[in-house]
Amino acid sequence: MQIKTKREGETLAVLLTGELDHHSAAPLRVELDAMLQDEGIRCLILDLCGVSFMDSSGLGVVLGRYKALKARRGSLRIRGASKPVERILKMAGVYALLGQQDEVERGTSHV
Repeated sequence: MQIKTKREGETLAVLLTGELDHHSAAPLRVELDAMLQDEGIRCLILDLCGVSFMDSSGLGVVLGRYKALKARRGSLRIRGASKPVERILKMAGVYALLGQQDEVERGTSHV
């Protein structure tokens, strides 16, 4: 899993590339949590345009960061998920939870 980040004010955009599975989930979780120690970050954008596969461990990473940000009145957004990854996110109810069910962010990365 490769990670690129870009911060603009209170927003941290994270571009992920590779497979988000049980092998990469724990290191990614640790890295994201370290970044989110900065309480000035109010919005995390996960750009999944480079994620070729996601399993339940990947869903756990997404949902765990959502809960951490929500606890401090922040937000999480998903951008650029491929059709297979988007299908997993929809089936798990992630878009509905994030309030993105009708406005899935598409397009190229801004990271």
